[in-house]
Amino acid sequence: MPFPRASSALSRFTVLDLTRVRSGPTCVRQLADWGANVIKIETPPHLEKGEGPGGPRDNADFQNLHRNKRSITLDLKSPVGLAAFKRLVAKADVVVENFRPDVKGRLGINYEALKKVNKRIILASISGFGQDGPYRDRPGFDQIAQGMGGLMSITGLPGQGPVRVGIPVADLCAGLFAALGIQTALLEREVSGEGQWVNTSLLQAQIFMLDFQAARWLQMGEVAKQAGNDHPTTIPTGVFKTADGYINIAAAGQAIWERLCHAIGAPELIDNPDYKSNSLRSKNRKAVNAAIEAKTPAKTSAEWIDLFEKAGVPSGPIYNIDQVFADPQVKHLGIAQDASKPNGETQTFVGQPFALSRTPSKIAATPPAQGEHTDEVFKEFGFTDNEIAELHTAKAV
Repeated sequence: MPFPRASSALSRFTVLDLTRVRSGPTCVRQLADWGANVIKIETPPHLEKGEGPGGPRDNADFQNLHRNKRSITLDLKSPVGLAAFKRLVAKADVVVENFRPDVKGRLGINYEALKKVNKRIILASISGFGQDGPYRDRPGFDQIAQGMGGLMSITGLPGQGPVRVGIPVADLCAGLFAALGIQTALLEREVSGEGQWVNTSLLQAQIFMLDFQAARWLQMGEVAKQAGNDHPTTIPTGVFKTADGYINIAAAGQAIWERLCHAIGAPELIDNPDYKSNSLRSKNRKAVNAAIEAKTPAKTSAEWIDLFEKAGVPSGPIYNIDQVFADPQVKHLGIAQDASKPNGETQTFVGQPFALSRTPSKIAATPPAQGEHTDEVFKEFGFTDNEIAELHTAKAV
């Protein structure tokens, strides 16, 4: 039975996945979820030392990263295994890796080597700090990139000291940018007929994600500081206590500020000379927030959100993760998606955050067992039964 595809959108492309841990698998997951023929190439079990990279195979994190893929094992350090890999490259569209930059050259799978096998191949590389430069050989970890990329200096309460973000944002964004780069290169290949090398790093991704905070420094010379739950430039936007918890209020602009003042029963704030403009409210943010929070504990979060919605004031609850997936709008969006495991059990995944009207994405296959599709894939690439047997005999798979 043919392997089920998650979508028809990218079904014409074959991707060889050499990635591990998070940034690389995040990139390849984007391609797999939109139907690419993704072949995850893993180290043969007899060559592994301890637990594989990325932690236990059956944990939720690994499972969520590796759906919609097939798995083969192959020893790229052996001449037989490397030769087999290059035969796969000859018929593939994309290779994705997130080794340290020097590893590609040692293995003989850098872009120049792969281009000789297939001029249309696209190699995507993700590293910690870039493929060259003084930090080229440093190992890359998300929290290191969060710190060096400036994010930890603007996260947390004023004076609290550096705070990491609660998700591996540098890893995730580097993976997403690599996927975007691959798709850009595939589009360009339709014109030139040639592949190219796509590369990004955790550090580049993190700096790019600073966005307006980076622009404030580059164009205005302003160094952003920690602002806690307050928006750094638009006040009042932040977290406010209610009778049963907290809510977010985002009163950006004069019109919404005035609606907020009326909604909380404090119209006198509109004429307060210290709050007449956004710049004045920003200058006096502590007093503005205190005036709002003098009113908000009088009602529950749900009561305020309902009242603010009717008044045209943006607001929202602050959920725990379980509450996120219980929300009716989240349920309606269908981002939590079920799939059936081979044993019939149901497994739930985080689905794609965007939709295509004609070629939607789905969880078509749960993550594969290590090497589950080795023989099947090699046959599809034209290997004979004898050649596959030779790979097994040589312990290259």
